[in-house]
Amino acid sequence: MNLMKTLDPRAPLVLDTRALQRRPGSMLEVSRSVPAPDDLGTDVIAIRAGSPIDLDLRLESVMEGVLVSGSVRAQAQGACVRCLDPVTEAIEVPIQELFAYADRAAHHQEVGADDDEDQRVLEGDLLDLEDVVRDAVVPALPFQPVCDENCPGLCSECGAHLADDPSHQHEIIDPRWASLQQLANPDGSSTTEDDEEKRN
Repeated sequence: MNLMKTLDPRAPLVLDTRALQRRPGSMLEVSRSVPAPDDLGTDVIAIRAGSPIDLDLRLESVMEGVLVSGSVRAQAQGACVRCLDPVTEAIEVPIQELFAYADRAAHHQEVGADDDEDQRVLEGDLLDLEDVVRDAVVPALPFQPVCDENCPGLCSECGAHLADDPSHQHEIIDPRWASLQQLANPDGSSTTEDDEEKRN
């Protein structure tokens, strides 16, 4: 079971369930836009801290606690793994989580009926969705975001954007010929017509 922590009722992802009055079957709908918390993403793509997250939720009172279900929508920003251009990805993921009443959770723990160490618990009438949102959003982000499925990336020789110049290429000398040229000219200089005349 999660350790209890003091929740701030004014925090964007903290919801007050008081209106449900612990009556099984009672329901509350919540739609709001909140600023994203820190660390909502990966090194290559993330929802920037403070950018808007749209929540459409339904809170239902059940015997064990409050069941939260609904969806989370946001815009993730990152960089294309092929060409490093900016990438924006629309994210919409479902969430569903049961927040147990503290007394129910404590009772289950005492009798050994609940082996779920990750069970989420209400603090009074408050519940914190931050970890739930993070657990749903982060796995939904693309592992290797691309600006376009057909993005050719960057030139491995000079770093040029290949999409800007599809015919871009470099003259590649067969390494076997390059070795022969170095044997003929140890100082790295090329043979000229003047050199040939001097030799003659």
